[in-house]
Amino acid sequence: MIIDCHGHYTTEPAQLGLFRNQQLAALADSNRRPATTDLGITDDQIRVTIEGAQKKQQTERGTDLTIFSPRAAGMAHHVGPEWVSQEWTRMCNDLIYRVTELFPKNFIGVCQLPQSPGVSPANSVKELERCVTELGFVGCNLSPDPSGGYWKDPPMTDRYWYPIYEKMCELDVPAMIHVSSSCNPAAHATGAHYINGDTTAFMQFIQNGEKVFKDFPNLRLIIPHGGGAVPYHWGRYRGLAQDMKKPPIEEWLLPHVYFDTCVYHQPGINLLAEVIPVDNIMFASEMVGAVRGIDPKTGHNYDDTKKYVDKLKVSDADKKKIFETNVYKVYPRIKARMKKVGLA
Repeated sequence: MIIDCHGHYTTEPAQLGLFRNQQLAALADSNRRPATTDLGITDDQIRVTIEGAQKKQQTERGTDLTIFSPRAAGMAHHVGPEWVSQEWTRMCNDLIYRVTELFPKNFIGVCQLPQSPGVSPANSVKELERCVTELGFVGCNLSPDPSGGYWKDPPMTDRYWYPIYEKMCELDVPAMIHVSSSCNPAAHATGAHYINGDTTAFMQFIQNGEKVFKDFPNLRLIIPHGGGAVPYHWGRYRGLAQDMKKPPIEEWLLPHVYFDTCVYHQPGINLLAEVIPVDNIMFASEMVGAVRGIDPKTGHNYDDTKKYVDKLKVSDADKKKIFETNVYKVYPRIKARMKKVGLA
Protein backbone atom coordinates (compact mmCIF):
# COMPACT_ATOMS: atom_id res chain seq x y z
CA MET A 1 0.00 0.00 0.00
CA ILE A 2 1.37 3.39 -1.03
CA ILE A 3 -0.33 6.23 0.81
CA ASP A 4 0.06 9.86 -0.25
CA CYS A 5 -0.43 11.95 2.88
CA HIS A 6 -0.74 15.33 1.11
CA GLY A 7 -3.37 15.89 -1.56
CA HIS A 8 -5.69 18.83 -2.28
CA TYR A 9 -8.86 19.10 -4.35
CA THR A 10 -7.42 21.54 -6.87
CA THR A 11 -9.74 20.45 -9.69
CA GLU A 12 -13.02 21.17 -7.93
CA PRO A 13 -16.11 21.94 -10.06
CA ALA A 14 -16.59 25.53 -11.20
CA GLN A 15 -19.70 25.94 -9.04
CA LEU A 16 -17.52 26.10 -5.92
CA GLY A 17 -15.65 29.09 -7.30
CA LEU A 18 -18.92 30.71 -8.33
CA PHE A 19 -20.25 30.34 -4.80
CA ARG A 20 -17.04 31.90 -3.44
CA ASN A 21 -17.37 34.89 -5.77
CA GLN A 22 -20.96 35.40 -4.69
CA GLN A 23 -20.03 35.04 -1.05
CA LEU A 24 -17.34 37.70 -1.31
CA ALA A 25 -19.63 39.99 -3.30
CA ALA A 26 -22.02 39.84 -0.35
CA LEU A 27 -19.42 41.61 1.78
CA ALA A 28 -20.42 44.78 -0.01
CA ASP A 29 -24.09 43.90 -0.47
CA SER A 30 -25.68 41.49 2.02
CA ASN A 31 -28.58 40.93 -0.35
CA ARG A 32 -26.20 39.04 -2.64
CA ARG A 33 -25.26 36.46 0.00
CA PRO A 34 -25.69 33.04 -1.64
CA ALA A 35 -27.58 30.12 -0.16
CA THR A 36 -25.26 27.56 1.40
CA THR A 37 -27.44 24.47 1.33
CA ASP A 38 -26.68 23.29 -2.20
CA LEU A 39 -23.88 24.18 -4.61
CA GLY A 40 -25.65 22.48 -7.50
CA ILE A 41 -22.74 20.07 -8.00
CA THR A 42 -23.74 16.60 -9.12
CA ASP A 43 -21.94 13.37 -8.30
CA ASP A 44 -21.12 12.96 -11.99
CA GLN A 45 -19.41 16.36 -12.04
CA ILE A 46 -17.28 15.36 -9.08
CA ARG A 47 -16.40 12.07 -10.76
CA VAL A 48 -15.22 13.86 -13.90
CA THR A 49 -12.96 16.24 -11.97
CA ILE A 50 -11.38 13.39 -9.99
CA GLU A 51 -11.18 10.64 -12.60
CA GLY A 52 -9.41 12.88 -15.11
CA ALA A 53 -6.90 14.20 -12.61
CA GLN A 54 -6.02 12.83 -9.15
CA LYS A 55 -7.37 9.31 -9.65
CA LYS A 56 -5.82 9.10 -13.11
CA GLN A 57 -2.45 10.09 -11.70
CA GLN A 58 -2.77 7.60 -8.86
CA THR A 59 -3.07 4.84 -11.46
CA GLU A 60 -0.31 6.15 -13.69
CA ARG A 61 2.16 6.68 -10.85
CA GLY A 62 1.42 3.55 -8.88
CA THR A 63 -0.02 5.03 -5.70
CA ASP A 64 -3.06 3.70 -3.89
CA LEU A 65 -4.61 6.10 -1.42
CA THR A 66 -4.50 9.87 -0.90
CA ILE A 67 -5.22 11.81 2.27
CA PHE A 68 -7.28 14.54 0.69
CA SER A 69 -8.22 18.07 1.75
CA PRO A 70 -9.58 21.28 0.23
CA ARG A 71 -7.36 23.46 -1.96
CA ALA A 72 -4.79 25.01 0.40
CA ALA A 73 -4.58 28.36 -1.37
CA GLY A 74 -8.36 28.46 -1.43
CA MET A 75 -8.67 28.44 2.36
CA ALA A 76 -7.84 32.19 2.31
CA HIS A 77 -8.50 32.71 6.01
CA HIS A 78 -7.61 36.39 5.69
CA VAL A 79 -10.56 37.15 3.40
CA GLY A 80 -13.60 38.70 5.06
CA PRO A 81 -14.87 38.41 8.65
CA GLU A 82 -15.12 35.18 10.59
CA TRP A 83 -18.57 34.20 9.27
CA VAL A 84 -17.11 34.06 5.76
CA SER A 85 -14.45 31.57 6.84
CA GLN A 86 -16.94 29.49 8.82
CA GLU A 87 -19.36 29.25 5.91
CA TRP A 88 -16.69 28.69 3.25
CA THR A 89 -14.89 26.05 5.29
CA ARG A 90 -18.01 23.99 5.83
CA MET A 91 -18.79 24.03 2.11
CA CYS A 92 -15.26 22.96 1.18
CA ASN A 93 -15.13 20.19 3.78
CA ASP A 94 -18.52 18.85 2.71
CA LEU A 95 -17.25 18.65 -0.87
CA ILE A 96 -14.22 16.62 0.27
CA TYR A 97 -16.60 14.29 2.10
CA ARG A 98 -18.50 13.71 -1.13
CA VAL A 99 -15.24 12.82 -2.90
CA THR A 100 -14.40 10.29 -0.18
CA GLU A 101 -17.87 8.75 -0.43
CA LEU A 102 -17.67 8.47 -4.24
CA PHE A 103 -14.09 7.12 -4.19
CA PRO A 104 -13.75 5.50 -0.75
CA LYS A 105 -10.79 3.32 -1.74
CA ASN A 106 -8.85 6.21 -3.23
CA PHE A 107 -9.35 9.17 -0.87
CA ILE A 108 -9.62 9.75 2.86
CA GLY A 109 -10.58 13.17 4.14
CA VAL A 110 -8.69 15.84 6.03
CA CYS A 111 -10.43 19.13 6.82
CA GLN A 112 -9.55 22.76 6.59
CA LEU A 113 -10.42 24.87 9.63
CA PRO A 114 -12.45 28.10 9.73
CA GLN A 115 -9.58 30.23 10.98
CA SER A 116 -9.56 34.02 10.81
CA PRO A 117 -6.87 36.53 11.82
CA GLY A 118 -7.22 37.50 15.46
CA VAL A 119 -9.94 34.92 16.10
CA SER A 120 -9.24 32.25 18.71
CA PRO A 121 -8.53 28.76 17.36
CA ALA A 122 -11.19 27.67 19.86
CA ASN A 123 -13.70 28.80 17.25
CA SER A 124 -12.42 26.07 14.91
CA VAL A 125 -12.97 23.24 17.37
CA LYS A 126 -16.58 22.60 16.43
CA GLU A 127 -15.80 22.13 12.73
CA LEU A 128 -12.87 19.82 13.49
CA GLU A 129 -15.09 17.68 15.69
CA ARG A 130 -17.84 17.58 13.05
CA CYS A 131 -15.43 16.49 10.32
CA VAL A 132 -13.83 13.76 12.41
CA THR A 133 -16.88 12.34 14.17
CA GLU A 134 -19.51 12.81 11.46
CA LEU A 135 -17.58 12.78 8.17
CA GLY A 136 -14.87 10.25 9.05
CA PHE A 137 -11.92 12.58 8.45
CA VAL A 138 -8.57 11.61 9.94
CA GLY A 139 -6.84 14.97 10.46
CA CYS A 140 -6.85 18.69 9.74
CA ASN A 141 -4.83 21.41 8.06
CA LEU A 142 -3.84 24.10 10.54
CA SER A 143 -2.49 27.42 9.29
CA PRO A 144 0.14 29.09 11.49
CA ASP A 145 -0.60 32.40 9.74
CA PRO A 146 -4.28 33.11 9.02
CA SER A 147 -3.35 36.67 8.05
CA GLY A 148 -1.91 35.44 4.74
CA GLY A 149 1.70 36.50 5.07
CA TYR A 150 1.74 39.15 7.80
CA TRP A 151 1.98 36.82 10.84
CA LYS A 152 -0.41 38.73 13.10
CA ASP A 153 -1.36 35.88 15.46
CA PRO A 154 0.77 34.52 18.33
CA PRO A 155 3.34 31.80 17.59
CA MET A 156 2.08 28.25 17.59
CA THR A 157 3.67 27.60 20.97
CA ASP A 158 1.44 30.19 22.67
CA ARG A 159 -1.47 29.05 24.83
CA TYR A 160 -3.64 30.83 22.28
CA TRP A 161 -3.47 27.62 20.22
CA TYR A 162 -4.20 25.23 23.09
CA PRO A 163 -7.94 24.76 22.42
CA ILE A 164 -7.29 23.23 19.00
CA TYR A 165 -4.40 21.10 20.32
CA GLU A 166 -6.63 19.84 23.11
CA LYS A 167 -9.35 18.79 20.65
CA MET A 168 -6.80 17.21 18.29
CA CYS A 169 -5.45 15.05 21.11
CA GLU A 170 -8.95 14.19 22.33
CA LEU A 171 -9.90 13.03 18.83
CA ASP A 172 -6.45 11.48 18.23
CA VAL A 173 -5.84 13.31 14.95
CA PRO A 174 -2.78 15.19 13.67
CA ALA A 175 -2.52 18.54 11.95
CA MET A 176 -0.58 19.38 8.82
CA ILE A 177 0.87 22.85 9.39
CA HIS A 178 -0.15 24.45 6.10
CA VAL A 179 -0.50 28.12 5.27
CA SER A 180 -2.97 29.34 2.68
CA SER A 181 -2.66 31.96 -0.04
CA SER A 182 -0.38 34.96 0.35
CA CYS A 183 -1.86 38.44 0.42
CA ASN A 184 1.60 39.93 0.91
CA PRO A 185 2.94 40.99 -2.52
CA ALA A 186 6.49 40.45 -1.26
CA ALA A 187 5.92 36.70 -0.82
CA HIS A 188 4.98 34.45 -3.73
CA ALA A 189 2.38 31.97 -2.47
CA THR A 190 3.80 28.53 -3.32
CA GLY A 191 7.44 29.51 -3.90
CA ALA A 192 7.98 31.63 -0.80
CA HIS A 193 4.96 31.86 1.53
CA TYR A 194 4.46 28.08 1.79
CA ILE A 195 8.13 27.40 2.47
CA ASN A 196 8.30 30.34 4.90
CA GLY A 197 5.32 28.92 6.78
CA ASP A 198 6.89 25.48 7.10
CA THR A 199 10.21 26.84 8.29
CA THR A 200 8.76 29.45 10.64
CA ALA A 201 6.47 26.96 12.38
CA PHE A 202 9.37 24.56 12.93
CA MET A 203 11.49 27.31 14.44
CA GLN A 204 8.65 28.36 16.72
CA PHE A 205 8.55 24.84 18.14
CA ILE A 206 12.31 24.84 18.65
CA GLN A 207 12.02 28.05 20.64
CA ASN A 208 9.15 27.13 22.95
CA GLY A 209 7.80 23.74 21.94
CA GLU A 210 9.01 21.84 25.00
CA LYS A 211 6.14 23.17 27.12
CA VAL A 212 3.58 22.43 24.37
CA PHE A 213 4.74 18.83 23.95
CA LYS A 214 4.80 18.34 27.71
CA ASP A 215 1.24 19.62 27.97
CA PHE A 216 0.14 17.57 24.92
CA PRO A 217 2.30 14.42 24.85
CA ASN A 218 0.22 12.90 22.01
CA LEU A 219 0.33 15.97 19.75
CA ARG A 220 1.44 15.11 16.20
CA LEU A 221 2.26 17.70 13.54
CA ILE A 222 3.29 17.34 9.90
CA ILE A 223 5.54 19.94 8.31
CA PRO A 224 4.82 19.70 4.56
CA HIS A 225 6.93 20.39 1.49
CA GLY A 226 9.81 18.42 2.94
CA GLY A 227 9.99 20.72 5.94
CA GLY A 228 10.67 23.89 3.98
CA ALA A 229 14.25 24.96 4.65
CA VAL A 230 14.61 22.73 7.71
CA PRO A 231 16.51 19.69 6.35
CA TYR A 232 18.93 21.87 4.39
CA HIS A 233 19.74 23.86 7.56
CA TRP A 234 19.50 21.02 10.08
CA GLY A 235 22.82 21.98 11.62
CA ARG A 236 21.61 25.53 12.14
CA TYR A 237 18.50 24.35 13.97
CA ARG A 238 20.37 21.84 16.11
CA GLY A 239 22.90 24.55 16.91
CA LEU A 240 20.28 27.15 17.77
CA ALA A 241 18.54 24.71 20.11
CA GLN A 242 21.88 23.93 21.73
CA ASP A 243 22.62 27.64 22.19
CA MET A 244 19.21 27.94 23.89
CA LYS A 245 20.38 25.25 26.37
CA LYS A 246 17.79 22.78 25.13
CA PRO A 247 18.25 19.01 24.87
CA PRO A 248 18.93 17.64 21.38
CA ILE A 249 15.88 18.25 19.22
CA GLU A 250 15.92 14.62 18.13
CA GLU A 251 14.91 13.69 21.68
CA TRP A 252 11.97 15.99 22.40
CA LEU A 253 10.83 17.54 19.11
CA LEU A 254 10.97 14.74 16.55
CA PRO A 255 8.57 12.48 18.47
CA HIS A 256 5.92 15.06 17.59
CA VAL A 257 6.97 16.49 14.22
CA TYR A 258 6.98 14.71 10.86
CA PHE A 259 7.94 15.67 7.31
CA ASP A 260 6.46 14.80 3.93
CA THR A 261 8.15 14.18 0.58
CA CYS A 262 6.69 17.08 -1.43
CA VAL A 263 10.17 17.89 -2.72
CA TYR A 264 10.43 17.97 -6.48
CA HIS A 265 13.88 16.75 -7.42
CA GLN A 266 16.02 13.72 -6.57
CA PRO A 267 18.82 15.56 -4.68
CA GLY A 268 16.21 17.15 -2.42
CA ILE A 269 14.62 13.82 -1.54
CA ASN A 270 18.06 12.30 -1.00
CA LEU A 271 18.94 15.09 1.42
CA LEU A 272 15.63 14.74 3.27
CA ALA A 273 16.21 11.02 3.86
CA GLU A 274 19.84 11.57 4.83
CA VAL A 275 19.10 14.28 7.40
CA ILE A 276 15.67 13.40 8.82
CA PRO A 277 15.16 9.97 10.42
CA VAL A 278 13.14 7.65 8.20
CA ASP A 279 10.66 7.18 11.05
CA ASN A 280 9.71 10.86 10.62
CA ILE A 281 9.16 10.89 6.84
CA MET A 282 5.87 10.20 5.05
CA PHE A 283 5.31 9.89 1.33
CA ALA A 284 3.43 12.76 -0.31
CA SER A 285 3.22 14.40 -3.71
CA GLU A 286 0.64 17.22 -3.57
CA MET A 287 -0.07 16.17 -7.14
CA VAL A 288 -2.11 18.46 -9.33
CA GLY A 289 -0.77 21.15 -7.08
CA ALA A 290 1.91 23.81 -6.95
CA VAL A 291 4.14 22.42 -9.71
CA ARG A 292 2.37 20.68 -12.58
CA GLY A 293 4.92 20.66 -15.38
CA ILE A 294 7.42 18.13 -16.67
CA ASP A 295 11.08 18.40 -15.75
CA PRO A 296 13.01 18.57 -19.05
CA LYS A 297 16.02 16.96 -17.35
CA THR A 298 14.11 13.79 -16.47
CA GLY A 299 11.08 13.76 -18.74
CA HIS A 300 8.85 13.16 -15.71
CA ASN A 301 6.47 15.37 -13.79
CA TYR A 302 8.18 17.32 -11.06
CA ASP A 303 5.54 16.18 -8.56
CA ASP A 304 5.85 12.47 -9.36
CA THR A 305 7.65 12.03 -6.06
CA LYS A 306 7.25 8.25 -5.94
CA LYS A 307 10.03 7.99 -8.53
CA TYR A 308 12.38 9.86 -6.20
CA VAL A 309 11.52 7.75 -3.16
CA ASP A 310 11.91 4.56 -5.23
CA LYS A 311 15.50 5.61 -5.96
CA LEU A 312 16.45 6.31 -2.34
CA LYS A 313 19.37 4.24 -1.12
CA VAL A 314 17.52 2.91 1.91
CA SER A 315 16.27 -0.56 2.77
CA ASP A 316 12.96 -1.92 1.56
CA ALA A 317 11.81 -1.88 5.19
CA ASP A 318 12.57 1.83 5.39
CA LYS A 319 10.76 2.52 2.12
CA LYS A 320 7.72 0.71 3.52
CA LYS A 321 7.81 3.07 6.50
CA ILE A 322 7.87 6.10 4.19
CA PHE A 323 5.21 4.78 1.84
CA GLU A 324 2.83 3.29 4.39
CA THR A 325 3.47 2.41 7.99
CA ASN A 326 4.52 5.84 9.28
CA VAL A 327 1.10 7.08 8.20
CA TYR A 328 -0.59 4.62 10.55
CA LYS A 329 1.43 6.04 13.44
CA VAL A 330 0.69 9.68 12.62
CA TYR A 331 -2.94 9.18 11.48
CA PRO A 332 -4.19 6.41 13.80
CA ARG A 333 -7.80 6.82 12.65
CA ILE A 334 -6.90 5.87 9.10
CA LYS A 335 -6.87 2.11 9.71
CA ALA A 336 -10.46 2.02 10.87
CA ARG A 337 -11.49 4.04 7.83
CA MET A 338 -9.53 1.71 5.52
CA LYS A 339 -11.14 -1.34 7.12
CA LYS A 340 -14.58 0.19 6.68
CA VAL A 341 -14.08 0.53 2.91
CA GLY A 342 -12.35 -2.82 2.46
CA LEU A 343 -8.73 -1.67 2.23
CA ALA A 344 -7.48 -3.44 5.36
